[in-house]
Amino acid sequence: MAGPFANNSEQIDRRTSRSICDAVGERLQQSLRPDPRLPTHLEQLMDELRKREREPH
Repeated sequence: MAGPFANNSEQIDRRTSRSICDAVGERLQQSLRPDPRLPTHLEQLMDELRKREREPH
C-alpha cells in the first residue's frame, strides 16, 4: 500500500526539506518552552536540600 503522498509529482530537495524541518523545530521549541518554575513540592524539597548543604557536617 502506498503512502498518501506516493503519487505526488512535485518533490522538494533535501536542502529545502531540511530547512523546513529546522524552521518547524525552532517554532515548536519556542512555543513549547517549559515553565521554568518547579512545582511547589519540588521547590520545597530543593529549599530543604539547600538548607542541609549549608549545615556543618
